Amino acid sequence: MIRIIKLYITLTAVMLSVTACLDKYPEDAILEKDAIKTVSDVKQAVVGIYAGFKTKNLYSGYLTLLPDIQTDLVYAVKGYTNTYGNIWRNEILATNKEIENVYGSLYAIIGRCNFVFDYIDQVAENTTDDDQLEKLDNYRGHVYFARALAYSELLKCFCKSYEGDELAANELGVVLRTSYINPEPLKRASLKDSYQFVLDDLQKATDYLTLDDDDASILYNSAYFTIGTVNSLYARLYLYMRKWDKAIEYSSKVIDSKKYFLSNATQKNYSTTYNDFQYMWQYDDATEIIWKVQFETTSYGGALGTVFLNYDYTYYKPDYVPAKWVLDAYAAADLRYDAYFASATTGFSHGLTWPLLIKYAGNKDFIAKQILFVSMPKPFRLAEQYLIRAEAYCQKGSAFYGKAGSDISTLRMARYSSFGGSTPITSENWFKIINEERVKELYMEGFRMNDLKRWHEGFERKAQISTVSPGNELKVAKDDPSFVWPIPQHELESPGAELEPNESNK
Repeated sequence: MIRIIKLYITLTAVMLSVTACLDKYPEDAILEKDAIKTVSDVKQAVVGIYAGFKTKNLYSGYLTLLPDIQTDLVYAVKGYTNTYGNIWRNEILATNKEIENVYGSLYAIIGRCNFVFDYIDQVAENTTDDDQLEKLDNYRGHVYFARALAYSELLKCFCKSYEGDELAANELGVVLRTSYINPEPLKRASLKDSYQFVLDDLQKATDYLTLDDDDASILYNSAYFTIGTVNSLYARLYLYMRKWDKAIEYSSKVIDSKKYFLSNATQKNYSTTYNDFQYMWQYDDATEIIWKVQFETTSYGGALGTVFLNYDYTYYKPDYVPAKWVLDAYAAADLRYDAYFASATTGFSHGLTWPLLIKYAGNKDFIAKQILFVSMPKPFRLAEQYLIRAEAYCQKGSAFYGKAGSDISTLRMARYSSFGGSTPITSENWFKIINEERVKELYMEGFRMNDLKRWHEGFERKAQISTVSPGNELKVAKDDPSFVWPIPQHELESPGAELEPNESNK
């Protein structure tokens, strides 16, 4: 059934309004008076949901960049444009437009999903053809997963960490909406109920997407949701919920499915110029990509690499450069370094020479058409699943350190020019290994803020050459309110809203 979507996803690019919020459906959406009536209408609505993930407010922009820029991974360079400067200075405000747009765009996707759910049963009642009914069920699976994914990102950014069911029952979650056309209270559910809502959606996605699991063509590098995507989000959520056995169970389902394979940095199966790991970032194609946001040169989202290069065909004038401690964390044999960074002299008057982030320099096919810094986001990769399982093993205790070490070694063998040894893990070193491995593998993919939040860790920036003061000496304590983004002010003030603010709103 996914192939049916494939025929249409490339023909339609329904982009979200940047001002979308809880009670405003995007102007380009199907109007209520022209509600979904046929299977074809449902198909087009699913296309619109997929297209919604292209926006620069989400994976190809703010949702990926801001959580990492906010932390200890990059430094603003003297002479920078001040793009995201307030985020980098940890001045997290309820009126920040980028944060508003993340919140609004996620709820806009949720609104699109609920709009489908409001009408899909009626379509099914009026459909007698079994093949058409099968298509509808498959579409349901895609929509349930899209809603679960959007809610999971809201939980990651706008809620506290999950510290067990009992505590989560008394913490603020998100506004849960199940319908677009029927009014529902603008009130936040508990954190526990919010996570359970997402898990319930994932179970429904599993039920409706099971047919895809038997399709041999549904493998890696998918631009569409599959059982592998569902299990990947399950594993991520259970890690965040501190349910270690469940995180291990679902990450193992992904790893053991044999549908995805780590991109080996010592092999050149795709190109004579780039190894397989480099190729993943140069062309957005790899055996370890579980789901990517598909771009075309005629339809794409934001440009992730702009602030790290700002190349004008003469000079590089990056807004942000990698933190020295990150660069120093890579071993000499770690080939991720050359795939992610390249040293260059900048065009600023101070002439800073520094390793710049080239991970998002841009898809080569796009660059050939003079489209710079545009890379297809890869929200789910196999590497993260190994990291999830390794961390969950470590959290379970010393009896599982060997298994955790094996997962880290598997990842390193795919990334190092040579890695003949094991990864000894002990009670003294496991956290450092997990922490640094997540940074080295997932650098600037949007995980750092939430990692620090759920680990109850703070961070400190120590001044680097040619970087901006005072942000370059920022120190943020563990459990700082800024790790939980504020609910946008316009949402708190919207008519009829009963939204409780976060501590960062105050």
